[in-house]
Amino acid sequence: MLVELRIRNVAVIDTVSLPLAGGLNVLTGETGAGKSLIIGALGMLLGERAAADRVRAGAERATVEGVFDLRGLPAVRVLLDERGVEADDDLLVLKREVGANGRSRAWINGSAVTASVLADVGARLVSVHGQHDSRQLVDADHQREVLDAYVQADAARAGVAAAHAQLVALRARERELEQGRQDAMRRADYLRFVAREIEEVNPVIGEDDALDADIRRLAHAEELQGLAAQAAAAITGDDRAALTRLATVRRALASLVRIDPSLERLQSGFDAAVYALDELTTELESYAETIEADPQRLRTLERRRDQLVSLMRKYGPTMPEVLAAAAEASTALDLLDGGTLDLAAIADARASAEGALAEAAAELTRLRQRGAHRFARAVTALLPELGMREGRVEVVLAPLEAIGAAGAESVAFVAALNAGSDMRPLSRIASGGELSRVMLALSTVLARLQQVPTLVFDEVDAGVGGAVAWQVGALMRRVASHHQVLAISHLAQIAARAHHHIVVHKSAVGTVTTSDTTVVIDDARVVEIARMLGGDADREVSRAHARELLTRGSEDVQALADVGETLEVTPSATPKRQRRGKPV
Repeated sequence: MLVELRIRNVAVIDTVSLPLAGGLNVLTGETGAGKSLIIGALGMLLGERAAADRVRAGAERATVEGVFDLRGLPAVRVLLDERGVEADDDLLVLKREVGANGRSRAWINGSAVTASVLADVGARLVSVHGQHDSRQLVDADHQREVLDAYVQADAARAGVAAAHAQLVALRARERELEQGRQDAMRRADYLRFVAREIEEVNPVIGEDDALDADIRRLAHAEELQGLAAQAAAAITGDDRAALTRLATVRRALASLVRIDPSLERLQSGFDAAVYALDELTTELESYAETIEADPQRLRTLERRRDQLVSLMRKYGPTMPEVLAAAAEASTALDLLDGGTLDLAAIADARASAEGALAEAAAELTRLRQRGAHRFARAVTALLPELGMREGRVEVVLAPLEAIGAAGAESVAFVAALNAGSDMRPLSRIASGGELSRVMLALSTVLARLQQVPTLVFDEVDAGVGGAVAWQVGALMRRVASHHQVLAISHLAQIAARAHHHIVVHKSAVGTVTTSDTTVVIDDARVVEIARMLGGDADREVSRAHARELLTRGSEDVQALADVGETLEVTPSATPKRQRRGKPV
């Protein structure tokens, strides 16, 4: 149960501490007072997207905290333990902060957690039903989700989705292989030519560069030989050669060292230079001996280079690309030879996956078929209490041509909400007010199945009024007998049913507008009910009307308790309405 909601620096809210109680909590206030901001802050606490525009102007960060009572919620404790969050006592504190820079942080019991963990835990604590749910009610996917929630088909749905994903992947692979095989068949002659041509030449990566170097040397053999011999002779040849002329340097250095031994390093450097020149001469002479003009070899290399150039011109422009073209052609040809076996193996796997999907979908269908009638009866049983005495709701399951990720059938809610009406889809027959009431009936039925302790109804009474509003309030009060309920409403008939009445009001502090909350009791509550009735709250006649409404609300609630009216909507039993033990 949500014990307290603390909000700071969210939109126009400066600081709000919202104390909540068990039973039916009703939040009222003038339009624009900030009721929707409180629900938005609660959503942020439950893991919804937290944007920087939520932060109050001039503030560094917005903060929302929720204090929850964990008594009677062992499943939540298990989840916290799985997420590594300590919950030693009966209170749990969730906190969410968003900075003006857009950065968001979250904590549970003081331990930092991710927004996803906060959302996982929040989903076990609070379930929010808003006006948008009424609009979603006409959507076929949403209707399917509602039915599946009622029949508790989460595991079956996950099985169908997984089996369908596997089948889709296998079909895609099968199409890919078949397409590749068909392409290879159309291009078989060309592919064989490519593979054969490249294979006959048998090129090697880097071979083209090596050939260019060899051809260049052979083409300039005489020139290279002459230059090498000329360089060697310049070092060791006649009296004018370098080494001969360096003898004078050697003698001078020897004399210098005898006089000044510290110049020994110069002698060492000279000796190293002379040795290097001597080595250079040896290498030049050896190189000159290896160079030999060979016209026949030159022609052979040039023919080989021409072959490589031809391949690179066709399949290149580089040698790696030529080899890649050969590999691609060989792979495609292998597909022609072995593709039939691969396709047969995939076909077997696909058939197995189709069987698994059919089996999983059949289980989901059984759950839906068993629960659809019970669900329709449970919802229909509530419609008279919401002002639709002749209303009926049915669930239509229509087989699909092919099993999809969501199962083998479509799910559609059809209804006749007025006497003499034919059964039609909700999108074609329901007004906004009627949709709101049908959605409330659905939420009431699902609430009995949900383990979530706190339900939030955000203006789900839109479009209703008068006696119907009174009945809507009675139904919310009934739901509050086994859940904590927080209802945001503009209707006095619903506010009069509350166990705990909170008013949101807007005020100005200097030049800054802010929203705040007040728990109203006794005369303050009478004034608020009078305001909601549309009269002058300061006039005694308006207050008398408000007192009468509050008195009637208390008397009706007591009468409801006296007769012991119950509604069974669990999926294990057929819904029945009973009064004093007798069916009506």
